[in-house]
Amino acid sequence: MTETHREPPVPRPAATLLLVRDDPFEVLMVRRANRGQFASALVFPGGVVEDGDRSKEWLPHLDGADELDPDERALRIAAIRETFEETAILVAENEEGICPPIADATGRGFLDLVREHGLRLRLDAIVPFAHWITPDIAPKRFDTHFYVAKAPHHGEAVCDGAETVALEWANPHEVIERARAGERSILFPTRLNLVRLAESHDAASALAAAAARPHFVVHPWPEKREGGMAVVIPAEAGYAETENFHPSGTGL
Repeated sequence: MTETHREPPVPRPAATLLLVRDDPFEVLMVRRANRGQFASALVFPGGVVEDGDRSKEWLPHLDGADELDPDERALRIAAIRETFEETAILVAENEEGICPPIADATGRGFLDLVREHGLRLRLDAIVPFAHWITPDIAPKRFDTHFYVAKAPHHGEAVCDGAETVALEWANPHEVIERARAGERSILFPTRLNLVRLAESHDAASALAAAAARPHFVVHPWPEKREGGMAVVIPAEAGYAETENFHPSGTGL
């Protein structure tokens, strides 16, 4: 009997946003609901690109879109939209340079909401930070673009209670220590990007470092090890670590 070759699932485009603030230097993180592929994971807000993120109707409502191709534009819109949906923080401004409180966004499309409040999404305020693609063996795969932005002064972070059940502003070093102490809900890409973020001491230096960093697509792969399995990334990715070991029985 011949084995059938299974093509890996095509990764879905996704975007996530590291919102950072100063005094002290912190990043906003959310706790996923206890369901789905990333159940209970502590992550940065984000999600998959939706069809509406690609609409040309967005063009009059964007700052910094002129130099972006349609795919990059859609990714940045998705990063801002998902962050707003999950945390109520919106990286956008009106003509006065502020974003008024949006008390209730229920039942309205994101573009309609932006139009209604006379806002423009600040695509120029978010900077590419990292780019990871889920390993081929995963049942669901994502082509995830990480961005970093300084949190706007307006708005208070509030979790949506559906996709996210909790949120916190946290020092990157503190979350890294929690991961090293055994908090398994902190995923490998999240931990490594926290390590990368912790190399900066404030929001300005984090954005400057991201802007100067060459683009590199991180495509992890599994390797068998004695007593378990490791997820490995190339040293050229520029992270302080190159693998994450999982003892047998714990899964990837």
